[in-house]
Amino acid sequence: MTHIETPEDKRLVWYLAMEEYIGQHIFRYAGGAFFTWVVSPTVIFGRHQQMSAEVNTDYCAANGIQVFRRKSGGGCVYADRGNLMLSYVVPSTHAEQVFQQYLNTVAKVLNTLDLDAVTTEHNDILVDGRKVSGNACYAMKDCTIVHGTMLYDVDFTQLTQAITPSGEKLIKHGLKSVRQRVRNLKPLLKETPDIGHLASYLIQHITKSVTALSNDDCAAIDRIEQTYLNPEFIHRL
Repeated sequence: MTHIETPEDKRLVWYLAMEEYIGQHIFRYAGGAFFTWVVSPTVIFGRHQQMSAEVNTDYCAANGIQVFRRKSGGGCVYADRGNLMLSYVVPSTHAEQVFQQYLNTVAKVLNTLDLDAVTTEHNDILVDGRKVSGNACYAMKDCTIVHGTMLYDVDFTQLTQAITPSGEKLIKHGLKSVRQRVRNLKPLLKETPDIGHLASYLIQHITKSVTALSNDDCAAIDRIEQTYLNPEFIHRL
């Protein structure tokens, strides 16, 4: 598994475009590719979701929170600079197998930090019964892409205002709010005093080599990003 160094201060969908680009060239990376990234406050919702049902668009507009659609399924996610984003691209089209491999790998790394991390049938990772990581995946021609969150020091006030889960979803989990379901890792971790340390720890335990993107790579990723910025894709017009 190869760690790919990522440029900073890109839009969230730039990194999703990077996943696609890596997937198109996956055989350049022995065993697959893994990289981490952080973004300014952003809401990203699933391929088949209705934005109006999942996103508090008025709140996001008033607070400078970007909103995008992704190409994988799954639920609505809020990310900010306290949320470590993880990308895992493997040269296999056995998506369920790759997905489980990823979840188990990340949970085991968290276990080495003395965290009681477990995976769930809903593709989450829990610590002490509360969600610290949500994940989704989709298959391309020659690979499977898995991407996930890692709640390190997320602003939960912003999170609970920016997304609008259905009442049925909250009732199903027997909860009064999203905030009761999630937790940050920062208060639990002594060995990773900031989000950069957590990223480095995961990279160290998951990858064996490192590479960087070329200028040509970045230019190609810029072009793929435009597909995510197309209003027809975002709004499903």
